[in-house]
Amino acid sequence: MTDNQTVQACVDAWTQSIESISELLAPLPTDSWNRATECPGWSVRDVVSHIIAVESELLGDPRPIHSLPRDLLHVTSEFARYVELPVDKRRCHTPIELTSELEYVVIRRSRALRNSRQEPGDQVRSPAGPLTRELPYWALLRDRAVDVWVHEQDLRRALGVPGNLGSPAALITRDALLEGLPKAVAGLAGAPAGTVVSFDVTGAVEFLRTVRVDAEGRGTVDERVSLAPDVQFAMDWETYVRLACGRGRPGPVKAEGDQELAARVLANFALMP
Repeated sequence: MTDNQTVQACVDAWTQSIESISELLAPLPTDSWNRATECPGWSVRDVVSHIIAVESELLGDPRPIHSLPRDLLHVTSEFARYVELPVDKRRCHTPIELTSELEYVVIRRSRALRNSRQEPGDQVRSPAGPLTRELPYWALLRDRAVDVWVHEQDLRRALGVPGNLGSPAALITRDALLEGLPKAVAGLAGAPAGTVVSFDVTGAVEFLRTVRVDAEGRGTVDERVSLAPDVQFAMDWETYVRLACGRGRPGPVKAEGDQELAARVLANFALMP
C-alpha cells in the first residue's frame, strides 16, 4: 500500500466509524445519554463531546473558555484536565444540540480532509495539550481512526448495541496496537533476553503474533509460530482491545506458561501504545 493509499484508508475508516456513531445516537432516548461508559468519569454524552472537541480543534476552532470544577476525581493530570475542559463545557448541552454539533463537525472535517493538500509525510501538530507533538500527517489520520473506533466501541458497550468490531478502523487499530506489543513485553514487563511470548486472538479480528526478546533486551513482533513460547496468551478480539486501551479485563484471558511473566505483561498492557 502506498503512502497516499494509507492516508485514504485511514480517512475512509474514520468516516465509517464516525458515521456509525451518528447512526447509533440518532434514535437514542434522552436518558441513555447519561449511561456510564468504561472511560473513567465519562457518560455517553461525555464521549460524544470528546469526539466533537478533538475534531473541532483539528479544524482550528478555538478551545472554549471554561473553568473546570475541582471535584472531578477522574481528572488526575494536566493532560486529563486538557481533555476534560471541552467535555465539561458541553455537559449542559441537550442531546439534540450534541447530535447537531457532531453532524456539523463531521461535515466540516470531511470537507477539510477531501480538500487537504498535506502530503502523507508532512509533519503536523497533534493537539493534546501538554502532550502535543508533531507527527506525520498519515500517523495523525491513523490515530484519529483508532480513537474514534475505540470510542465507538465504548458507546456500543454502554448502550448494549454491539457492532462494527471487524470494521476497517478495527483493522487499523489492530495494526497500531501490535506496534506496542514489544514495549509491553520487553520494556514494561521486563522480559529477559531470549523470552518468547505469543498472542492468539480470535473473534471479529483474528491474528497470531509472537514477541521475541533478543540478546540486547529489544523486542520484535512477527507472525512466526513458536512451538514452545514462555507465555502463550489466548483471548478474543474485544478483550484484547479493552485490555490494550485500559478498559480492564472484561473477558477470559488464558495464559499458559510463566505465570509471573504473564501477570507482568497483563499489568502493563494498557501502557503499551
